[in-house]
Amino acid sequence: MTASSRLIDVELDDTIGRSTPDVEHERAVAIFDLIEENSFRPVSDEGAGPYKLKISLVESRLIFAISRESGDDVVTHILSLTPLRKVIKDYFLICESYYDAIRASSPSKIEAIDMGRRGLHNEGSQALMDRLGGKIEVDFDTARRLFTLVCVLHWRG
Repeated sequence: MTASSRLIDVELDDTIGRSTPDVEHERAVAIFDLIEENSFRPVSDEGAGPYKLKISLVESRLIFAISRESGDDVVTHILSLTPLRKVIKDYFLICESYYDAIRASSPSKIEAIDMGRRGLHNEGSQALMDRLGGKIEVDFDTARRLFTLVCVLHWRG
């Protein structure tokens, strides 16, 4: 992909709702990481990016409203979160185990849980990448950052 095939801004719509200061901080970090390094291009577009992304949550659907740097609309994609629900739930559970282990477990147990956590994160990233297939081209690292953001959107603190 070209240098113009990237996101330069990510905005969370009011449908996301606000949460605790810790969760808001995690959301800001996830957005920063995504913008900092990504490869992103709507399949239907001829590569006239860079792009802005506005994310909304309506019922069990993730809405990606994509526009150009100028603000001109490009496309809106609506994705069901149902196929991601189990991996997100499992990811939250293993993250809880990981944070508990950091406080009280041996380094080998922490490492084992972290390997599982990274494996689930990869699984969720691939599932999201598959859901975006034919709609938005992203590389795996961008899919990982998007999956992190999707998870943080569901985290209530």
